[in-house]
Amino acid sequence: MKGFFKSSKAYVVAVLGMVFTAQAQEVNFSFQDTKLPIDERVEVLVSQMTLEEKIEQLRNGAPAIPRLGVPDYDWWNEALHGVARNGKATVFPQGIGIGATFDPDLAERVASAISTEARAKYIISQKHGNHSKYAGLTFWTPNVNIFRDPRWGRGQETYGEDPFLTSKIGIAFVKGLQGNHPEYLKSAACAKHFAVHSGPESMRHHFNAEPTKQDLYETYMPAFEALVKEAKVEGVMAAYNAVYGKPAAASDFLLQDVLRDEWNFDGYITSDCGAISGISNKLKYVKTPVEAAAVALKAGTNLNCGGAYKNLKKAIDQGLITEELVDKRTKQLFKTRFRLGMFDKSESNPYLQVGAENIHSKEHIALAREAAQKSIVLLKNKNNTLPISKDVKVPYVTGPFANSADVLMGSYYGISPGIVTVLAGIADAVSLSSSLNYRSGALPFHKNINPKNWAPNVAAESDVTICVVGLSADREGEEVDAIAAEFVGDKIDLKLPQNQIDYVQTMAKKKKGPLVLVIASGSPVSLEGIEEHCDAIVQMWYPGEQGGTAVADILFGDVSPSGHLPITFPKNVDQLPAYEDYSMKGRTYKYMTEEPMFPFGFGLTYSKTEIKNLEVSTSKLRKKGNLEVTVEVANIGDYDIEEVVQLYVSPTKNKENLPLQSLKAFKRISLKKGTTKTVSFTLNAEDLKVINTKGEKVWEKGAYKITVGNSSPGEHSVSLGAAQPQEKIVTLK
Repeated sequence: MKGFFKSSKAYVVAVLGMVFTAQAQEVNFSFQDTKLPIDERVEVLVSQMTLEEKIEQLRNGAPAIPRLGVPDYDWWNEALHGVARNGKATVFPQGIGIGATFDPDLAERVASAISTEARAKYIISQKHGNHSKYAGLTFWTPNVNIFRDPRWGRGQETYGEDPFLTSKIGIAFVKGLQGNHPEYLKSAACAKHFAVHSGPESMRHHFNAEPTKQDLYETYMPAFEALVKEAKVEGVMAAYNAVYGKPAAASDFLLQDVLRDEWNFDGYITSDCGAISGISNKLKYVKTPVEAAAVALKAGTNLNCGGAYKNLKKAIDQGLITEELVDKRTKQLFKTRFRLGMFDKSESNPYLQVGAENIHSKEHIALAREAAQKSIVLLKNKNNTLPISKDVKVPYVTGPFANSADVLMGSYYGISPGIVTVLAGIADAVSLSSSLNYRSGALPFHKNINPKNWAPNVAAESDVTICVVGLSADREGEEVDAIAAEFVGDKIDLKLPQNQIDYVQTMAKKKKGPLVLVIASGSPVSLEGIEEHCDAIVQMWYPGEQGGTAVADILFGDVSPSGHLPITFPKNVDQLPAYEDYSMKGRTYKYMTEEPMFPFGFGLTYSKTEIKNLEVSTSKLRKKGNLEVTVEVANIGDYDIEEVVQLYVSPTKNKENLPLQSLKAFKRISLKKGTTKTVSFTLNAEDLKVINTKGEKVWEKGAYKITVGNSSPGEHSVSLGAAQPQEKIVTLK
């Protein structure tokens, strides 16, 4: 028990407290009996707490209750792409990069590595009495909001714009975090931010989202539902904003009707930090902080990240809530703590023996490299500019982020002692005979103060120029962290900073050899005025600590690129609807009618893929049947590759405002050069139902086009280099 408390002094006080209390009232410690059901253990424990003690347990920084042997615990922890804000850890690619892998198996392996490190760090922290924020096991990850608008600074945390892809990656990530033990959680994942939350950052505390019921259930809800029903996610975070006029943390519709009653959620609900106070002082839903605390607790919010629940005693005194409700909300929180094994020393819990050797291990570093490799998207490769020979005589690396460690990190990151910048990765990859040169040439976000700049002229002397441009989490991110953002973390347009555009255009005029553009960003960047000047374009996202090594692996052909875009890259901001409008009309590949710069699902390899011989099990399907789809995928080029085969369904006649096309299945496969594989998909009736204008999931009769390819359907995908897709018509009867 000593490890539960912050110091030896606290331990002595706790023991004395237990002794003195036992003299007055015997404490029932049967809640420590691992043979009892969790519900019974929780009942025994919570029933012995005073009202004041229970109220204190409803806040993220929950204090110890020495007489009951309850240690203090802070619920606030982050693990978006590695254990975050808690010292040394392996840093994996940012969420959007994991989405770009289209690889749920990889996502689960990454999350499992993260939770292994989390367990090891937790054990060490407990031994040293560190119970601080970010040192626990309840991770407020993943972010499964839909990246509906590329201006949103926090879109980098998500898995992209598609609810199906987000669901599949999110399910895998939760399973990796939580483990597969029948009794214990490895760590506790949390789906956030529930619901209809994706900017603007400047309005998130005041915004009221009023989506149509069709958009709500087609776009904004599916990933949350999947994580609750299929992944059994332990936590859900209520968003800052209001939905249909009620703050998310006080919405009985969201938290009770949907989450608890419809989806049978049996985990804890936390507010976003400060959101409960915002119910009264920002959203003005109620008049006082006491009322704000009461409506949040009544709606179903168990945990207050912040201090608003200190008002719950007053709320009881005013008759706004009852102590019985406090009991109920407190018990749910202790269910999670018991599921994590925080009150057990049972040898049956394998997660109590995870050692420090797992933190930033060689295996996890290798996994970070693999994940970064698979996340990188090749957008253009004119005349097979890539891969570059490692024996290139005079390679030139330049750009504001070529030697930047920060640009690898994205937001919500851990601290790695092994960060590899793009420059370092390239330096380690090229031949020792190469005369590698480097100049930054441009500052990240504003023009050079000194007008004399020799850097562009070096391109005129180089056999290949690799220019690393982009953004960083300083430019796009959460409102409180993006310190270089003029618009509270968001972007007003999709362009690179003008000084970077100018630098690329200057080099394009002076270059001797090919110009390879490597883009670091967590969101789509408009390449108007740049794309035509570049011979190859690589999107590396925020690729984590092994980003530089992975980029070099791609550039020099050790690995063929295999990432695909999890979000549409528009040509410019004029192709987007108003940012504040939560209607999906005109947004994402599912509803966008204009031709983008790069479409959803697109990504080139160093080989050539051929899709052929598409077959469906029936051309007429009734709602109790399955549709079996097979297709042959051939690698007819010169490189071994991994390819992402994608299946889309489109109504031939669009009724009820249905999506123009919807991703319904995908598989990542490996293909040796000159080989062919048969890929199979099974779609059941539920997969083929649609959401009508009332928000109902229905079987809509009619003809639908089944398209299988390696990008979202459209002539533009093929013109950019995607394989010619195969199509079949299936009629739903």
